[in-house]
Amino acid sequence: MIKARSLVTTTFVAWAALANLGSIALAAQCGSGPGGFEAWKQQFAPEARAKGIGGAGISALMQTRYASATIAADRSLHSFSLSLDQFLAKRGASAIVARGRVMKRTHAGLFSSIEQRYGVPPGPLIAIWGMETAFGSQRGNQNMLSSIATLAYDCRRPEYFTDQLYAALKLIDRGVLSPSQRGSMHGEVGQTQFLPKTIMEYGTGNLDNSADALSSTANFLKAHGWRAGAGYQPGEPNFAAIQAWNAATVYEKAIALMGREIDGGEGAAPVR
Repeated sequence: MIKARSLVTTTFVAWAALANLGSIALAAQCGSGPGGFEAWKQQFAPEARAKGIGGAGISALMQTRYASATIAADRSLHSFSLSLDQFLAKRGASAIVARGRVMKRTHAGLFSSIEQRYGVPPGPLIAIWGMETAFGSQRGNQNMLSSIATLAYDCRRPEYFTDQLYAALKLIDRGVLSPSQRGSMHGEVGQTQFLPKTIMEYGTGNLDNSADALSSTANFLKAHGWRAGAGYQPGEPNFAAIQAWNAATVYEKAIALMGREIDGGEGAAPVR
């Protein structure tokens, strides 16, 4: 009896292992160039259907094209290796601060309501807005879905961008995003550049609308631990929320510094 049971158990385990290998073999295979992209889409489509993606999302996926410009940009993120002073100069921090102060005055009611609701002051929100899209004027002209699908296919970071792709397809199914939506090189969209998964989790409206985008950004920061009234410079409680926004240390420090100047903090070192 023991031997029979052992044989059954062993057979079952072996069968399960083979089945698992089969599922791995059937998974969409990443690639490092355009040659395998069309085959990858055919492999990925049933996985997307299994995740609940509907007809609109699948149709949009099949229309995507390999985004060579996105891959080139993903391989050349050199500005994040600059020193803080170099980064501030390259990004035009002094101009962002100057215009940001004007924005703070002209949209005082909006920023007051955002701070009352989320606890986030104008400075860091305006700094993010200026840094990401030059206050909405530079939102990118790449096909959002093609960029994200290409990065999901690419072997560099497929897991991260596969999650973003599922989110993008769900948002297309819901009519929140269009298959023709334009965005930046990595698929970010809107005035403060949200990726699709971030839209699903923290978006509060139309991200091409500045008020909705700024509210969504404040919602993101609050969800990542922002405490009303606490400082947001390096070493202060709210700096961790800025770190959640972008993983590049030089970017995080730039947002904190520009935000402090826009908010009029005492002793703020001038940005260059």
